[in-house]
Amino acid sequence: MQVDIINTKGEKTGRSIELPEEIFGIEPNDHVIYLAVKQYQGAQRQGTHKVKTRMEVHGSSKKLHKQKGTGGARKGNLRNPLYKGGGTIFGPKPHKYDIKLNRKVKDLAKMSALAHKAKANAIVVLEDVVMDAPKTKTFAGMLKSLNIGNKKALFVIPEYNNNMYLSLRNVQGVNGTLLSDMNTYDILDANVLVLLESAAKLFSEAEA
Repeated sequence: MQVDIINTKGEKTGRSIELPEEIFGIEPNDHVIYLAVKQYQGAQRQGTHKVKTRMEVHGSSKKLHKQKGTGGARKGNLRNPLYKGGGTIFGPKPHKYDIKLNRKVKDLAKMSALAHKAKANAIVVLEDVVMDAPKTKTFAGMLKSLNIGNKKALFVIPEYNNNMYLSLRNVQGVNGTLLSDMNTYDILDANVLVLLESAAKLFSEAEA
């Protein structure tokens, strides 16, 4: 898959890069994408939900009245779940929502998400950007030049760059990630995938 490399002004540089068909040209598998997104979202949940049982709520443990002879129903104490303020029957308890996925399944999900972006022509390869200092205004202007100022964008960089991170973190709809940390959810959540040239080259080197 041949993609033109553009500069920060949105103009073609006259250079292009070959993104491997083994990643960007496969037939997407939507089921493994579903599993990967489910795993990601489950891992974000704290799982700290809890209610009190009849053993944990406050209240007297004294039996309300004798078992027989009153003409009414049998009653225990005020902690009975049938009374207001009583315990909850079979309520939620703290637990994790993590699910296990094999590495090959997660890799296939990520490749499928990238293939969807390739089919939608939603991948931009940007020449490496050098920022001497954090400049949010400059970064926002660059997005406008790339015609993605009003879209959700995922910037993929090869290694951590503090100036880049500080410049993009306050731009609405923009997320940044290292190539090694890129996940299926972030790819799908973005309208446009922006690969810095050095990050895009790592795809080709990995398949070489």
